[in-house]
Amino acid sequence: MAVGRRWAVEDRYGNTIYLTDERWEHIIDPWNHPEMKDFEVHLRDTIRLGQRKQEPLNFHKYRYSKSFDDLVGDNTHIVAIVLFKFREVNGHEIANNYILTAYQKEILTI
Repeated sequence: MAVGRRWAVEDRYGNTIYLTDERWEHIIDPWNHPEMKDFEVHLRDTIRLGQRKQEPLNFHKYRYSKSFDDLVGDNTHIVAIVLFKFREVNGHEIANNYILTAYQKEILTI
């Protein structure tokens, strides 16, 4: 695994998605989403097993979500924003899909 990557998992569609140390520190920063600190395993499960939707204004951005019963407060889901990009390695483009941010949210279902 590349330096700075905490982990990488495959989503339900066969895409490898990774989380960097820098992005994790951003997520759990007290000014951002500190409630995520104890839910890194849930974030990984959200990427592996959650539903995803493509953002309508940025086709490279996807929103993954998955419900959990043990989140903070009234929150029902973890939401992860993933950016799908490519990078060049030895003259070849390879997938470079990474988590931008993640947070907990109450999503009511009818």
